[in-house]
Amino acid sequence: MMNKGRIFSGMQPSGRFHLGNYMGALENWVRLQHEYECFFSIVDLHALTSSYADTSKLQENVMEMAIDWLSAGLDPEKNVIFVQSHVKEHAELALLLGMSTPLGWLERVPTYKDKIRDLEGTNKDLHTYGFLGYPVLMAADIMLYKATCVPVGEDQSAHLELTREIVRRFNYMYKKEVFPEPQAVYSKAKVLPGIDGRKMSKSYGNTIPFGASPEELWQQVRMMTTDPKRIKKTDPGDPNVCIVYQFHKVFNTEEANNIAAQCCAGSIGCVQCKKMLAEKMNNMLADIHIKREELSKKPGYIKEVLEYGAQRARVEAENNMAEIKAAMNIW
Repeated sequence: MMNKGRIFSGMQPSGRFHLGNYMGALENWVRLQHEYECFFSIVDLHALTSSYADTSKLQENVMEMAIDWLSAGLDPEKNVIFVQSHVKEHAELALLLGMSTPLGWLERVPTYKDKIRDLEGTNKDLHTYGFLGYPVLMAADIMLYKATCVPVGEDQSAHLELTREIVRRFNYMYKKEVFPEPQAVYSKAKVLPGIDGRKMSKSYGNTIPFGASPEELWQQVRMMTTDPKRIKKTDPGDPNVCIVYQFHKVFNTEEANNIAAQCCAGSIGCVQCKKMLAEKMNNMLADIHIKREELSKKPGYIKEVLEYGAQRARVEAENNMAEIKAAMNIW
């Protein structure tokens, strides 16, 4: 397939990857790697914007995320897979872009105030220079490789638009078209709720770990919320308020309508329905679990993959930084 352009995207290593992360982004990356030239980065510097006070698990989280990506099917030969902090030009470009990014642009990013509000009452203080400026670091990540496309969800368009504004401002001020304006590649993500019906989130403790074993997966499926009004198996149920049915629609599409009809008729019990779901999910995700188990035993190989990716990223970053500095008259 003809290459459509260059993609940059990254994820924060903030804890164990869950199935919602996979369905929401990583599954799409695996598809995009066959259509684009891709730079995928584990953005550990971004993790510091909200978790700067405790970095004890950071290196472990980086390794675990690399294992997740490879077990999902990202090819380290086809893609440039690396750790953000291993390429110093990310921080250098963020500093240079921060010199000319208006404060008002950062304060209007929707997630800035939302995240501060969400963490009220916790021990995390996000009133920091780093957290306010994280969109500049994100722009630097994209611009450093002159990415032409960025995979985003509909709710992330404001972040990308800020990057595009920073690109336009830089090119205008220094009178040279150094950077392309990156375009959005909207992902058709499958949104999975948590097992309790809320958003799937590590902070809620309602996730299904990515690469879970059959036993671990069953334990999570077993605890999924069902129709609270349904007491006996023969009671008519409402699939629309059942989390198990939401998962059937993603992992068991061929039988989902039939299961809904049986639920409404009271001819299938919740335990049986959950067992059917767990079997379907295990069948679909078994290869990922097996590959993840194998990769977890090869830390040396994982480090080699990340160093190989960093070497390739550095070549591009160094060449582009030379052009950026020349445009800014920096020696």
